[in-house]
Amino acid sequence: MRAHYNFSNMKGQKNPYVKHLKQPVTIRLDKDSVAYFKAMAKELGIPYQKLINLYLRDCAMNRRKLMLKWAS
Repeated sequence: MRAHYNFSNMKGQKNPYVKHLKQPVTIRLDKDSVAYFKAMAKELGIPYQKLINLYLRDCAMNRRKLMLKWAS
């Protein structure tokens, strides 16, 4: 490896993958939900955050809506 590199001739370029970056968020989930996704993630061999992201992305792409009926 060279001891000195000359970067003065380099031209700046925007990151072409910036639109694909993930946005960090804080979300509060109940313990049972987290335990469910952690167990499933362990079975599949992937991180549980990635599994939750995949599930939410699938819901968003397929326009799934939660059917809630509140007790009156």
